[in-house]
Amino acid sequence: MRKTSILGSSVISLAVVLIAACASKPTPPPAMAAAEPVRAATAAPPPARTAPAQVAYPARPAIVPGSLKDFQVNVGDTVYYSFDSSNLDDTARAVLQKQAAWLERYRSVTLQVQGNADERGTREYNLALGARRAASARDYLVSLGVAPARVTTISYGKERPICSESTEPCWAMNRRAVSAISGENTNSVAMR
Repeated sequence: MRKTSILGSSVISLAVVLIAACASKPTPPPAMAAAEPVRAATAAPPPARTAPAQVAYPARPAIVPGSLKDFQVNVGDTVYYSFDSSNLDDTARAVLQKQAAWLERYRSVTLQVQGNADERGTREYNLALGARRAASARDYLVSLGVAPARVTTISYGKERPICSESTEPCWAMNRRAVSAISGENTNSVAMR
């Protein structure tokens, strides 16, 4: 009997709470209650379109002719090689031709061709391969009229990778010769 009366009291209490919650009506906010009726006869003109705001981007520094940035961006400082090769392809020759023309214009600049290899092979073999790659780039520049005294070479072998993954695309990026310039108005030397 006691269980039935507790259960009955609980059900009644729950019903009273639910009915009380449903019975209360919220009062509208004052702004909605005082709103004017909409008139169908007069339509408001559409809002005027405005131009999107202009975003101010920071100004790019100008590339100074004869600078390291000029050489890297407008000429190109890197040529790439096939696996286990020091032969120049047409793309590499085109870059070196632009380098020779640039060096003709800026005669106070000297060049160091840095030969590099991917990680495959022994240290000694890759140093020799890097030296052959640097020499092939130097020899082509000299054949295009660059004075031999202005071009030196060095081999880094596999010691200076720009990509460290053991994948073909990464190895292809490491098989390269980088032309590092120095001299007046170059501001710095490229070491990659």
